[in-house]
Amino acid sequence: MTPSILILIPLFVIMAVNLSMRHTGKKLAFYLALALFAAQMILAIFHHRFFLASETAGVDRFFRVDLSIDNLGVVALVCMGIVSISSLFVSRYMPLDESERFKFTNLLVIMSIGMCGVVMARDIFSLYVFLEIAAITSFILIAFKKDIYGLEGAFKYLMLSAIATVFMLLSIAAILLVSKDTSFASISEALKVSGKHPIIIAAISVFLCGLFIKGGIFPFHGWLPDAYASSPAPVSILLAGIVTKVAGVYTIMRVMILFGSNASINNVLLLVGTLSILIGAFAALGQDNFKRMLAYSSISQIGYIVVGIGAGTPLGMAAAIFHFFNHAIFKSLLFVNSAALEKETGTTSMSKMGGLAERMPITGTTSVIGILSAAGIPPLAGFWSKLLIIVALWQAGRYAYSAIAIFAGVVTLGYLLTMQRKVFFGKLSAGLDKVKEAGFGIVMPSVVLASIVVLTGLLFPFILQSFVIPVKEMLAH
Repeated sequence: MTPSILILIPLFVIMAVNLSMRHTGKKLAFYLALALFAAQMILAIFHHRFFLASETAGVDRFFRVDLSIDNLGVVALVCMGIVSISSLFVSRYMPLDESERFKFTNLLVIMSIGMCGVVMARDIFSLYVFLEIAAITSFILIAFKKDIYGLEGAFKYLMLSAIATVFMLLSIAAILLVSKDTSFASISEALKVSGKHPIIIAAISVFLCGLFIKGGIFPFHGWLPDAYASSPAPVSILLAGIVTKVAGVYTIMRVMILFGSNASINNVLLLVGTLSILIGAFAALGQDNFKRMLAYSSISQIGYIVVGIGAGTPLGMAAAIFHFFNHAIFKSLLFVNSAALEKETGTTSMSKMGGLAERMPITGTTSVIGILSAAGIPPLAGFWSKLLIIVALWQAGRYAYSAIAIFAGVVTLGYLLTMQRKVFFGKLSAGLDKVKEAGFGIVMPSVVLASIVVLTGLLFPFILQSFVIPVKEMLAH
């Protein structure tokens, strides 16, 4: 078996549900997609057992494209599976008709093709192609409801994504001038021969600008709040939980591992990451829309991952990978809860909510867990990954950046607790007398995600020994 199976299975699912009898395909779509995402996670976790060693650490030529899986890829693929399943379940309980749910499931499966390709590609042009598959699908999903706000968010994303495309293609062309090939192996070899060639440094800088746009990182974050806030709830979960992270920070990690540490680029990453942390946090303070606040919070949290990468040390990269996982889980949890609130109250405005803890106790409790993890409160998962990032910055002599990271954590706690108070505490707002806990398809993902947040925090000593330290040692060599 080869890693290309992770791309072939979604293609077979698409054909199965669309070429079968129309009514049967619509009924099968949910269950086939659910099985697909579960299978992708299992294959990723046990990739050494399912795939030949030469394929997991080397090349898969099924599509004449270099595809392989490593530890970083496993983390991303597991996050993709968890978030996609959560989004799929929520879509069953949102006010969508059968045809819309079927279309969403199809788009979700297509998205998995793009994201799996991004994770496994070992050729920079193939990486770009799979990024575009994910980007086009994202554009359609953001405009899924075809209302004015969704179309506006999709248009902003499309325009900025087109600029990102130009940046990435220009950088790939520049890389070809030096390496004569676009495979990671050839680029790495060219770097060994020519050292840190100025063209390569310029090319990677331009490529990173494209990834900043894809990931909604400052100063290219303008599209993200509109896209998250105007998308249907299942789409918001998908975008915030995994899509922007795979298209943005995951690819930045992959590029930086390939090209190695560079002081100038690290300084840019530290500056951009820090500004993202601060601007996202302070912008979230003034929001009334639940989803829009979480969107700005995502910009801030992604900033932590970027500064971890920018620390330029193996510990910083390992911490960034760990926070990548944690953020995918706790932010998906918060967006699942926003879906529950939107479904039951009919609004995303926090000023129209209040006193919902009594009516929605599970949503309220899991929301507290997500909030405390996002703010970095021990012993939850977010605390440990943020602590590792701060330690990495301190060890790298970046004392000011580590202090800012701590300060931003306090701001994060402030606006998220304010959100919790406005939504769940106090007197029940008028018109919410009939509100009840959301259906099983929303409550179940919420509980599972909250459990992962808690268990990851409690099992941190094991994770440190079995994952963080080995990844740090691997990157050091």
